[in-house]
Amino acid sequence: MTGRSAGPSRRSILKGCSALAIAGLAGRAKAAGYPERPIKVIVPFAPGGPTDIMARILGTHLGEALGGTIVVENRPGGGGNIGIGIAAHAEPDGYTLLITSSAYVVNPGLYAKIPYDPVRDFAPIAELGTSPNVILVNPKLGINSVAELIARAKAHPDELNYASPGLGTTPHLAGELFKIMSQIQMTHVPFSGAGPAIQAILSGTTQVAFAALPPAHPHIESGALKALALTGIHRWFNLPDVPTMIELGYRDFVSDTFQGFLAPANTPSSVVALLSAKSIEILKTPKIAEQLRNDGFEVLANGPDGMRGRIADEVPKWRNIIAKAGIKPV
Repeated sequence: MTGRSAGPSRRSILKGCSALAIAGLAGRAKAAGYPERPIKVIVPFAPGGPTDIMARILGTHLGEALGGTIVVENRPGGGGNIGIGIAAHAEPDGYTLLITSSAYVVNPGLYAKIPYDPVRDFAPIAELGTSPNVILVNPKLGINSVAELIARAKAHPDELNYASPGLGTTPHLAGELFKIMSQIQMTHVPFSGAGPAIQAILSGTTQVAFAALPPAHPHIESGALKALALTGIHRWFNLPDVPTMIELGYRDFVSDTFQGFLAPANTPSSVVALLSAKSIEILKTPKIAEQLRNDGFEVLANGPDGMRGRIADEVPKWRNIIAKAGIKPV
């Protein structure tokens, strides 16, 4: 599971061009009176996950910047497909938007039929942020390292189960890859988002969880959960004792969860440009960027072409990963 290249690319050039276009269009949209009523932002997962956290932080500030109201609506189910499908078929008037996660690009390779086309059905607004995934255990399990987790799973192959935010999420796929690479068995227990998955491991319903860092972060800091490893390239700045999977010898084990902002296709370009410009401005505000980083996000703050490039890169990438893992479309 390999991360995207950080080097210069076609996308870097497109991002620069996009920024110039955004600046010119934003004023026209505002002059047209948008928004005239509350804007609904659909999050296709339960409350408490990274996408929900990002949507609520951005939504509060975006509503203020637009002089309107942003209402976050959680529509979980189907690994994100239900909420994404609702947004895809909403009126393209700028009043129903979508903030989604990596499931947006994973699901086309995981499901035989989905209610949206990731390229045709949406107009990208912004690539918001990303975060590494983390392997968690309940401290009552008495496991303090990945090596100890593997040893326990091999000694008791039917004992352990792991929670994930849902079928096809990057934490789920990271969990399956971990099982393959470690040659162990753990039962997957999918939930409708990271919030319920975290609650499951906190309560002892599951002993292990794979999740994005933001919803797990406060519980790691409090000691309620034990983080065994991160799936990013580097250790997280305020979790210095948590190693990466790469450090532990799992070469190329890099998995993240991103958050993207999109509108239904055919939403007026001036509205998309305004939303993009304001969102990027908010995310680049030092205080907000610091808040997000402390919560476990790496802020990206890229425009429509950044999000469009990610979709173009990752839909085929995840199809390939899913096929290589032997996971058949459901």
